[in-house]
Amino acid sequence: MLNPKPLPDVASQHSASHSLTLQWVGMEQIALPIRLDLADGRSLNLSAKADLYVSLDRPDVKGIHMSRLYLEMNRFLANQSLTHESLTQLLALMVESQQGISRNARITLSFDLLLQRDSLRSQQQGYQSYPAVINAERIDDQLKLELELTIPYSSTCPCSASLSRQLYSEAVDRQFSGDAIDKQALLQWIQSEAGSIATPHSQRSYAYLQLQLADGAFPDLSTLIDRIEEALGTPVQTAVKRSDEQDFARLNAENLMFCEDAARRVKTCLENQAQISDYWFKVEHQESLHAHNAVVIDQKFTTEN
Repeated sequence: MLNPKPLPDVASQHSASHSLTLQWVGMEQIALPIRLDLADGRSLNLSAKADLYVSLDRPDVKGIHMSRLYLEMNRFLANQSLTHESLTQLLALMVESQQGISRNARITLSFDLLLQRDSLRSQQQGYQSYPAVINAERIDDQLKLELELTIPYSSTCPCSASLSRQLYSEAVDRQFSGDAIDKQALLQWIQSEAGSIATPHSQRSYAYLQLQLADGAFPDLSTLIDRIEEALGTPVQTAVKRSDEQDFARLNAENLMFCEDAARRVKTCLENQAQISDYWFKVEHQESLHAHNAVVIDQKFTTEN
């Protein structure tokens, strides 16, 4: 059997035509199965997309060794539990795999976190999807870990609710003009179509979170989402029967919110999370009254002009 000829390696055997360093070089949208362990002992198998990068710090080198990045990712993350330790080790190996031409590494994992949700009243169950992104960077041997989450919720406008109550009050005054009101007649009128005077406008809303994690921290994502939904008070529902829909209407009435109210609830929740060292967030109320959205953007640390 003839010895095979060595395969050409253009990246290693040729020099760069322009001697310049490059900040990030790599691959994007790589299919990757991962596992996420939850605090309650369950593990979720997730389909993720991975972006892998290293810096090219040798200006004379033509290109990085991309296949090595891919193989290291598969070895340490494919079908493995996603942890702070596994990401730290992978970033170190990505740098080592480049044999001295790279000092820094970066990985981004995008996936939908699918969590089971109970109905409010009917004892049914369904699933809610939460888009999530994990960004991990190793720069000059310093690790930075960031988490992005999108959390939907419902918001009902306090101003619209107040205006609706005024119309309702006026309608009751017209319908029952005497000094005394017959209770049964009032209840019958309220439950009739004539009693539908006005409804406050509400809308699907979103909290977009970018969270920087404290050193060594890797929070349980399901617990973090639960805390933010509890702070907002009106998470969107999955399986819904009439009893659930009625209870959802009650929750919205108990949690009337401008976008400023929702933002303060989110901010208070984030401030109480020891595993989060910094954050940026936006709350977005996709208004049914307007063709435009109401938003609040805030962050933990601000720079004074």
